[in-house]
Amino acid sequence: MKWTLIATTGLLLFSGCQSYRYYDPKKPHRGENRFYNNYDNSPKANFWKWQWARLTDSKPPEPPFQPVVLKTDTNYLRNNRHENTLTWVGHATSLLQIEGVNILMDPVFSERVSPVSFLGPKRLTSLPFEIADLPAIDVVVISHAHYDHLDLPTLRELAKRDGNTLFLVPLGDEALLNSEGIKNVKEVDWWDQVAFKNLTLTLTPAQHWSQRNLFDTNKTLWGGWHIQGKNLKALYTGDTGYSQDFADIRKKLGAVDLALIPIGAYEPRWFMKKQHVDPEEAVKIHKDLESKLSIGVHWGTFRLSDEAMAAPPEDLKKALEKENLSAEAFRVLKHGEILKLNN
Repeated sequence: MKWTLIATTGLLLFSGCQSYRYYDPKKPHRGENRFYNNYDNSPKANFWKWQWARLTDSKPPEPPFQPVVLKTDTNYLRNNRHENTLTWVGHATSLLQIEGVNILMDPVFSERVSPVSFLGPKRLTSLPFEIADLPAIDVVVISHAHYDHLDLPTLRELAKRDGNTLFLVPLGDEALLNSEGIKNVKEVDWWDQVAFKNLTLTLTPAQHWSQRNLFDTNKTLWGGWHIQGKNLKALYTGDTGYSQDFADIRKKLGAVDLALIPIGAYEPRWFMKKQHVDPEEAVKIHKDLESKLSIGVHWGTFRLSDEAMAAPPEDLKKALEKENLSAEAFRVLKHGEILKLNN
């Protein structure tokens, strides 16, 4: 027993001395035992304080939320290989058809975003279509490991549906997908570029964090995806708080034609500010990127925070008016809506 204890202690000490496999002293965001943001790594606000406030604070009844869910013309999507389009499925899940390539962003087709199928945030807005209705997917991009962005049941089904689909993930997530039998995976660092046909895909920084269990906080990277073709340059920011990262992206990669920016899950601000922008900050990102057209995502599908489900578009409208920007410059789509981007 004594020698077992000594051996176990030694193994733990030895393991603790090993460098984190992603550690790189030349890259500040790749620390000795975790990943870091570029600009703000101060501690997050207390989660349990927020949960207690939700239980004890009284708030007025929320108006009914009945969003329009369109019947998507999936036949058109399956046959389209010429027009550039964006289809918003719901939450952060979007399909970008760009120069003949079908790219699916943070696909979540499950009923809940949770480690278990019987608890956790439930889908409040129905899916406009099922996975089987999608066109052949060339590339899936994942922004980070949170359950409302990396949904293993959906990814398994997509991989089973088409073995040629390429899954692009931030550092640390490849092993998780491999463990689920998903083999065509490539993990990348911030600013790494992946060439696919006539496109260049780049993982870009964001102000966020990652976690899937109690022991893996910030062990995997997070970010957004910049997608550049011959005639269209798009950026999906991923989940993020407001930071200088977006001015950096514009400086490094140029202004974008299309930006997908989160506008939901922002209340209470004392808890959410470091990790999720509110609509006013989303407009700042739109301006930092010098985006020609921005689309609000990450709202209207799952209840993840305290603002009313219908609030994000209303608050976005106020933020645009405050900045004297046209509502056509930063839009929201209906669930299932197809936006043609050629013009």
